[in-house]
Amino acid sequence: MTSEIRTRRPLSLALRITLIVGLVMTALFTSFAVLVNRSMEMHFADQDFGEIEAVAESLDAALGPAPASEDAPELEQRLARAVAGHHGVYFSVRSRSGAVIYSSVPEDLAALARAGPTAERLDRAALQVWHGDGQSYRGAMVRIRGESVLVAVSMASHLRYLSQLRRALIAGTALACLAAFAAAWLAVRWGHAPLRRIGATVRGITSEQLHVRLSAETVPIELDPLVAAFNDMLDQLQRSFTRLANFSADIAHELRTPVTNLTTQTQVALTKARDTEAYREVLYSGLEELDRMSKMIGDMLFLAQADHRLSTAEMSEVDLGAEVLALFDYLEAWAEDLGLGLQLEGALTVAGDRLMLRRAISNLLTNALRYTPRGKRITVQLSQQGAMAEVRVRNPGPVIDAQHLEHLFDRFYRVDPSRHRAGEGAGLGLAIVRSIAEAHGGRVGVESADGVTCFWLQLPKSARLPEENCDSAPSRGPARGPGRRDAPTVQRLPSDRPT
Repeated sequence: MTSEIRTRRPLSLALRITLIVGLVMTALFTSFAVLVNRSMEMHFADQDFGEIEAVAESLDAALGPAPASEDAPELEQRLARAVAGHHGVYFSVRSRSGAVIYSSVPEDLAALARAGPTAERLDRAALQVWHGDGQSYRGAMVRIRGESVLVAVSMASHLRYLSQLRRALIAGTALACLAAFAAAWLAVRWGHAPLRRIGATVRGITSEQLHVRLSAETVPIELDPLVAAFNDMLDQLQRSFTRLANFSADIAHELRTPVTNLTTQTQVALTKARDTEAYREVLYSGLEELDRMSKMIGDMLFLAQADHRLSTAEMSEVDLGAEVLALFDYLEAWAEDLGLGLQLEGALTVAGDRLMLRRAISNLLTNALRYTPRGKRITVQLSQQGAMAEVRVRNPGPVIDAQHLEHLFDRFYRVDPSRHRAGEGAGLGLAIVRSIAEAHGGRVGVESADGVTCFWLQLPKSARLPEENCDSAPSRGPARGPGRRDAPTVQRLPSDRPT
């Protein structure tokens, strides 16, 4: 039972709004009906009091200063004439001794009135309501010139009217409440129509129709954020599907080339008997293709793990200057063979995964070495931009068109695929740089103008490191402030570089 209560589906929005509006309108109509009924009761009470007050004034005048000295028949006639023209009015006059001087009051009403108190003056507080023998009366027992006077009016016509009014108010309130519930339900249905249209449009979108977008002009202004968010989601899905389709096609193309080379070389080697050296050349050539395939598969696996957050960075303090110098030593022979110089400016320490950051900087340096003209210099600048540490790899060379800049970090993307040469990689290096930056909470970018191309990598300057990493980090001597003017400049120049 408890499980059923916990998993019970919440009430629909239409039902919630209908109930709230309907209940509020019911309360308002009921309050209005009660106020109307109360107002009519007070109106009739005021009307009856006015009638009783007029009769009391007439009786006061009829009794005169000394009614006891007059003959009883004459007094009775004068009292009867005093209330002439007042319909539905009953009164009785008793002397101080209790003898009835005049009475037109039914016996049951007289008995009820005598049981109550007698007021010294007539006011609203003296009014009483009596019910007897199926009749209701409103009146007062009051002393007039020392005599006990009972004045009462019948409430029959008032009660009949109030009864009819209450029935009309109840019926009207019920109908108004039903109309309020119906109007609220219709309003909610009409108000939710754009949501239903959006739902119908969304249900019709498939992987082949990701180009469909919702129009903000066809929905109320309150739904603009929903439409914008949904269109953004479709944009991301479309880009993901397109990237996935292109990725699959590129994988097939990139893997087909080395497989085709291996197959062709093997078939040629098997066409006739060859000497040992020829077979060794075929095996070395095949090994190069296998190495290329192995690197490409490793890169794709790294990117797949990064996409699914399976690649966990092991955070520690990383001296980027030391990592760049180590890469200079590793790439120095290649740079000298190409006649290029390597230069480091600045020093910086960040929190990150040392191997991943070294791989990212290595990919940027390798990319720069491929496209820098002979005799030029590649510069790595380390600086701090606010709370971010920045690595900039600058190299002179052909300017990259602006239309290609935003795609350079896409997988397998090349500015000119026809110029791809064997050994240049599969076009995953810059994509790996972006994945590493995002894994560290950073970002990457590229600028190309005036014959200089600059790839930059921004990383958070500091991060919350595990205690064991902080404690075990080796001492590197005094820290060098990032971006300082006295930061060292280290160069690796080729021996045959022109002066």
